[in-house]
Amino acid sequence: MAQEKTAAPAPRAAATDGAAGPPRGRTGTDTARRALAGRIAGAVAGGLLLFLSFPPLGLWFLAPLGLALTVLSVHGSRPRRALWLGLLTGLAFLLPALHWVSPIGTDAWLGLVALESLFYAAWAAGAALAVRLPLWPLWSAALWVAMEWARGQFPFGGFPWARVAFSQGESVFTPYAALGGAPLVTFAVALCGGLVALLVLRLLAAPRWDRAIALPLAGMLAVPAAAFAVPRFGDEGRTVTIGVIQGNVPGRGMHPLGDEPAVVLGNHTRMLHEMARAVREGRTPRPDLVVLPENSTDIDPYRSDFARAEIDAAVKDIGVPVLVGAVVGIGENNRATRSLVWDPVTGPGAYYDKQQLVPFGEYTPLKELVLALFERAGLVGKQSVAGTRDGDLKVGPVTVGAINCYEVAFDGIVGDTARTGATPLVVQTNNATYALTGLPAQQLAMSQLRAVEHNRAVVTSAITGISAYVTPDGTVAWRTGELVPAANVLRIPVRTAETVATRVGALPEWALILVSVGALAAAWRRGPRSLVHSANQDGDRQVGDE
Repeated sequence: MAQEKTAAPAPRAAATDGAAGPPRGRTGTDTARRALAGRIAGAVAGGLLLFLSFPPLGLWFLAPLGLALTVLSVHGSRPRRALWLGLLTGLAFLLPALHWVSPIGTDAWLGLVALESLFYAAWAAGAALAVRLPLWPLWSAALWVAMEWARGQFPFGGFPWARVAFSQGESVFTPYAALGGAPLVTFAVALCGGLVALLVLRLLAAPRWDRAIALPLAGMLAVPAAAFAVPRFGDEGRTVTIGVIQGNVPGRGMHPLGDEPAVVLGNHTRMLHEMARAVREGRTPRPDLVVLPENSTDIDPYRSDFARAEIDAAVKDIGVPVLVGAVVGIGENNRATRSLVWDPVTGPGAYYDKQQLVPFGEYTPLKELVLALFERAGLVGKQSVAGTRDGDLKVGPVTVGAINCYEVAFDGIVGDTARTGATPLVVQTNNATYALTGLPAQQLAMSQLRAVEHNRAVVTSAITGISAYVTPDGTVAWRTGELVPAANVLRIPVRTAETVATRVGALPEWALILVSVGALAAAWRRGPRSLVHSANQDGDRQVGDE
């Protein structure tokens, strides 16, 4: 190939006329700035697309694209730069996704977002190392699973809200939940996103059809397609009729139960009487049991004769066992959030106490320090005591799996309850502080995923909404609006067959975590030279990164 002739450089004296060209290295600096701007735009856009994939918008198909942009923003970057690019992704994602925290206070919302965004920064630094390896879409996806696991553990028991799997309540990726639970769904979405990123890099490097293009394209199509091969469970021919009541509350925001006692209790007992009247008049089928939401009584029925008499009269009227949500005193200074079986003949009996408590909502971590710094923390009042047993409760003809509000986000709590054989799962929840925010819809998507994960119908009774019935295949068959009284009597399938996910528990998640650790170790051993090699191999044309 003939060599191109190049002009000899002009002598320095020739530049004395003031018409000299740009300073040496200017072109490289401009290119580096454009590359950095592209990385920043990709990090932010990736976070925003992730937000859009979550309810209430629920554009689930944007999740892989958001993850692809996130990976592209750190691909070819050094871990130090990737760290703050990941922080940008976390902020762009969580600021809108967790805006529902703002009724507690803007400081609480921003503080939580800042804390949780650190996990995304850590993922990005790790991903910048992992993409040095062959097959890096696998390792970056496993790292995302590991990051979400860490978020669900630390600090103060973790905060697993806004996991990628919870954007997939009813999508092509949802069936993976039956094999490996929420972690496997997250992995599948993140792997698909990584393959999209790899395809983009190779198209930029050589926009022609060949094996290098065909493989990631085939992979990104095969991952969601393979979900259709996951075995599905059939109907077992048994049902139970469950009444669901949503009584609503008089207050809003930080004081949802209102200032006048017994209003919330009255809302729910009145609706229980109305359901009983409708049954007697033949307007409503007779339920086998009724579910009331968390905090359906704002007075402790163990310590108040009035509350006990009101609940007992309503339960006797409907004539079937009722699962009551109550906050009950434990000693002088503590309390428990309780799912209480109330029998029309024998009264209050078996119960389940919430195990996964809400930090700063049901108890105060670092209590003395926090109370000294934030007067608002005193609103927690008596400190909650965590329960110690699973939520399998015999209620009428079935043993339901009681899950209490916040707990539906935690794999271990739901999985342990499902493994008792309890069916269906019943979620009692109080979202009154967060009414008309994104939280109720996000929580309903979690119930959808849990239904598929454990082959169980899920019945949700929410004090202000969204109350719902989710079929075992994840379809929302009935739901209420918010901030309205609502009730229904539903025929619910009783499934007993266990999924692979129910049987194996956290094993898929731990396997993916170990894979991610191994990938990081391998990338670290390869050293920084592999960064350049990997970038060239995958077609990353950005230069001057660091």
